[in-house]
Amino acid sequence: MKLKKQEDKLVKRINVWDKTIEVESNNYNWNNEPIVKAPQKKAKKAKFIHIDLFSGCGGFSTGFEQAGFITKLAVDIHPPSLETLYANHKYTTTILGDIRKVSSKLIEQSLSSMDAISVITAGVPCQGFSLANRKRHDEDKRNFLFKEFIRISRELKPTAVVLENVSGLISTKEGQFKVAIAEAISELGYEVHFAMLNAADYGVPQKRRRVFFIGVPVGTKWLFPEKTHGVGTDKSYISVGDAILGDLPELEANECSNEYKRKPQNEFERYIRGNVTELLNHQAPNHPFETIKRIKETMPGEPMYTEFKQRIRLHPKNPSPTQICGGIRPQFQFGHPSQPRGLTIRERARLQSFPDSYFFTGGVVQGRVQTGNAVPPLLSKVIADQLAKALTGKEISGERGEGLQRDLFF
Repeated sequence: MKLKKQEDKLVKRINVWDKTIEVESNNYNWNNEPIVKAPQKKAKKAKFIHIDLFSGCGGFSTGFEQAGFITKLAVDIHPPSLETLYANHKYTTTILGDIRKVSSKLIEQSLSSMDAISVITAGVPCQGFSLANRKRHDEDKRNFLFKEFIRISRELKPTAVVLENVSGLISTKEGQFKVAIAEAISELGYEVHFAMLNAADYGVPQKRRRVFFIGVPVGTKWLFPEKTHGVGTDKSYISVGDAILGDLPELEANECSNEYKRKPQNEFERYIRGNVTELLNHQAPNHPFETIKRIKETMPGEPMYTEFKQRIRLHPKNPSPTQICGGIRPQFQFGHPSQPRGLTIRERARLQSFPDSYFFTGGVVQGRVQTGNAVPPLLSKVIADQLAKALTGKEISGERGEGLQRDLFF
């Protein structure tokens, strides 16, 4: 009997990673009819209108608003993420629901006025393409959600479109997804440009490589933004220490603080903190003693677990590796470089370049989901700045990336 139980346990463990078994969905996701929530404030007339599909907690929205756009609408299936976006973006209408159930008519009804839409962005769910996904396979249903972005873009006709995803998209199905996405954007009438960008090159304290498809009107000059940090520039990468070791108070496991330790200690901290006086979301995870001991005994930059090499204790002098959401029941991912605990949501938010004024709803676990899935606002901002210049005909400088014109597909 004991042997039988062990065998059953082994089979169950193997099946967790069986690619033929449907991926477990997030129980938080809203699968009923879409719910529209009106904005908290009426927006003034804006030159650039932004719509954020698969918005998550608002990484694209934050960067675009920092660049002078107004995010008029955000759509997502994950209630805690959309609640965070709504709390921080006063002029944004939100639609909670599966985008496959969101019609263009509902979107039009949700907008207070049908001003010309400048840009639609989409951080299309990336788990199906992610190299960190142990059940990664070509036919994952999430890989085809870009078609909903195409559908809505076709119906709303924005001036430009932006689609972001993980680097694994390039290799999935031997590159066929890359070609299919570029071809679909091209068929909408846009010139398509493609590049893989590393957030660390633009002042984000995290090495996060993401692919971007940019669709602009035919004849519009487009260059991807020039790198501002790292090799070939006059600025070093922003490190973990630069981001979280200067003004944030030390915490034990399960401790919380709403007061800064001292004034900002460097340029990044001054930027990220702004005029904020109350420290938000600085709650340490509630670790058991064994976990605290494990982190404490791990050297910075080294793995905390032999079987999970990517789960390291962060090194204070390097940018963070890519933060991930960690699945639908995420555990802590990285150990703090100088304190025996995992990161607070504020520390994770800083490593993503969210301003300290940004409040994350839903607690520590849902905060991990939100920060792990987000587009870094600083990376979003440099894309938005470049789009604003391109769409107004201003001179831009940058890097070409890869032009994906329609004649490449036939």
